Amino acid sequence: MLIYKIFRRPEYEAFTSAGRTSGAPVDLADGYIHFSTAAQVRETAAKHFKGEADLILLALEAEALGDALKWEPSRGGALFPHLYRDLTRADVLWQAPLPLTLNAQGHDFPEGVL
Repeated sequence: MLIYKIFRRPEYEAFTSAGRTSGAPVDLADGYIHFSTAAQVRETAAKHFKGEADLILLALEAEALGDALKWEPSRGGALFPHLYRDLTRADVLWQAPLPLTLNAQGHDFPEGVL
């Protein structure tokens, strides 16, 4: 199962430069790295990245993250994947721009994600 992480460009560039990250400021504050499933990622983008351009979407294989990935209740009791270790470049299957659209759809997700 693929899970997704959205980074702002500076966060993504710091990650790729260092080869690892403890996450974005919200991740650092919470003590784990937030991810979303395909069913959750559009709502995550709308709630936490509304109106923001120059975002990067990362895809990871949930099972490959092992025991460090925990499924915990969040919005309305839905289970969200949370990573309790640094994210490494080796964890990432692919990344793609997540451009902001000019219509009510919000962000333009790569084909096949949703």
